[in-house]
Amino acid sequence: MLNKFFKLKENKTTVKTEIVAGLTTFMTMAYILAVNPDILSATGMDKGALFTATAISAAVGTLVMALWANLPFALAPGMGLNAFFAFGVCLGMGMSWQFALTAVFLEGILFILMTVFNIREVIINAIPKNIKNAISVGIGLFIAFIGLKNAGVIIDNPATLVHLGDMKSAGVLLALAGIMITGVLLALKVRGALLIGMVATTVIGIPVGVTQLPHFDFSVPSLSPILWQFEWDWINSAEGIFAMITVLFTFLFVDMFDTVGTLIGVSTKANMLNEDGRIPNVKQALMADSIGTTVGAALGTSTVTTYVESASGVAEGGRTGLTALTTAVLFICALFLSPLFLMIPAAATASALVLVGVMMMTPIKNLDLDDFTESIPAFFTMIMMPLTFSIAEGIVFGILSFVILKLCSGRHKDISIVGYILAILFVLKFIFM
Repeated sequence: MLNKFFKLKENKTTVKTEIVAGLTTFMTMAYILAVNPDILSATGMDKGALFTATAISAAVGTLVMALWANLPFALAPGMGLNAFFAFGVCLGMGMSWQFALTAVFLEGILFILMTVFNIREVIINAIPKNIKNAISVGIGLFIAFIGLKNAGVIIDNPATLVHLGDMKSAGVLLALAGIMITGVLLALKVRGALLIGMVATTVIGIPVGVTQLPHFDFSVPSLSPILWQFEWDWINSAEGIFAMITVLFTFLFVDMFDTVGTLIGVSTKANMLNEDGRIPNVKQALMADSIGTTVGAALGTSTVTTYVESASGVAEGGRTGLTALTTAVLFICALFLSPLFLMIPAAATASALVLVGVMMMTPIKNLDLDDFTESIPAFFTMIMMPLTFSIAEGIVFGILSFVILKLCSGRHKDISIVGYILAILFVLKFIFM
């Protein structure tokens, strides 16, 4: 039944491979169950309720991806978007968290409409092939940077922005050991190498004090403090309407291009693009994050988006919705077994993220580096993702430089109408945001 529903043979995969891939994806992104409540609780929202909302919204969005789109991508409240929710809208602009939730809810509704009318699909298909390859490479650099940063291998530095962490720290040494252990497993072509590497690193971390053994509590926190908490008073004033438009546009922009970048990058790495360079079932995939965002806002959490950590599952061979279904089921289980999942230290997930970053570099060999109107936009796409800590900004710099270089070199025929529109929107974004 699973083979027929998810078309496993057609996608050259097996039930075992898909389940291992789904488990790997979950373990690399399980940190969101702890991090999202921690960030959003800065607004005054109930932390326990936020944990429940995070797990359920992730499960809902990922289930839609699994059962409708049949793609191996997982969804959850997005990093960066949750920070903008808490520190930009609530603490920065002084708006209530109910106002921010309303903006997220409206974003979800708009995304559903944009997906129904194929607006988002048109944008994806308009991105040049060279930039699509660069997006995969850029995401690889980005998630490797995230892994190293979370593990303390790379730290903040006021003078140089980043700096090497404390090489005597148990956490840093464990992370580097985990990368080497997993690297050896990959070199030996061991199936499930990323997952085995994370488990091994977590276990090694127990005696050195990095992995903290959990205290089990099987109760599920109530959603009631944040459930369906929307605010509509902003409609009554021009100032309120302008504030909502500003916040809504920011959520829309960042989420759209983060999702687009993730779908393109991971699909490119997995060789899932069709002969026209398009993602299969992309409309259903985009609807998954639209529905996830709308449901997530009603539950009480920030924007739900497709996770770049899905690349870890794809790297383990995940090719169908069965991978996503496995991840979704684990998010539901996490409601009752959260201490077990959350005991996985950043040092353990770092090994998966760094080595997936290496794997995501593969499309770099397909880049046209001899044509500067192609190589410069590709370079900007790749380098700006880790440097700005944003997939969306990498795409912005890539598209803008592509349009400018093609125009100024007399090759305007290489630019699509949608490309011109995107370039104009990106310029306006820099002016008004």
